[in-house]
Amino acid sequence: MNLQKAEFLTSITDMARLPKDGLPQIAFSGKSNVGKSSVINRILNRKNFARVGETPGKTVHINFFRIDGRAYFVDLPGYGYAKVPQSEKERWGKLMEQYFSVPERIALGILIVDARHKPTENDVTMARYFQNSGRPFAVVANKLDKLKKSELEPNMALIRQTLALDESTVLIPFSAEKGTGRDELLRHILAVCGE
Repeated sequence: MNLQKAEFLTSITDMARLPKDGLPQIAFSGKSNVGKSSVINRILNRKNFARVGETPGKTVHINFFRIDGRAYFVDLPGYGYAKVPQSEKERWGKLMEQYFSVPERIALGILIVDARHKPTENDVTMARYFQNSGRPFAVVANKLDKLKKSELEPNMALIRQTLALDESTVLIPFSAEKGTGRDELLRHILAVCGE
């Protein structure tokens, strides 16, 4: 798959506008300031491909990026930002329920959490969406570069425990800043795309 051939396709709030070409969808999710766009940019080795928001919580659409005509990177709206009104939070919940109502469309779910902290209640909720979908699912612990070496193992154990990840769920220590974990994550993405 040629990662250089990446294009923004569409931004939707309505499932009727979902691409219907059957290409595998790699769904990225994470709280508003966890660095989701930076992770996507790092995978593609592009600086500003997925927009990095000035204000967390502004992405209330589902953004589709077509990669080499072979797959979609689906950027689900960020969650958990305090300044977003309740009505927006409810809209987010509805959008997620609609997106996950047809789990077959998800080739791989990727939940991005902060390697430095215990996952939030919203992270746990999002993990449940992926787990209940029955689709392949990986957790990316971003901001690894901000951890001391001695914190790595206990933090990964805490993430695994809080999100109730079984042994088969991949947990990847990741740094969008440094590129650590990119190759492993890319391997999983390519595997579900038949590469």
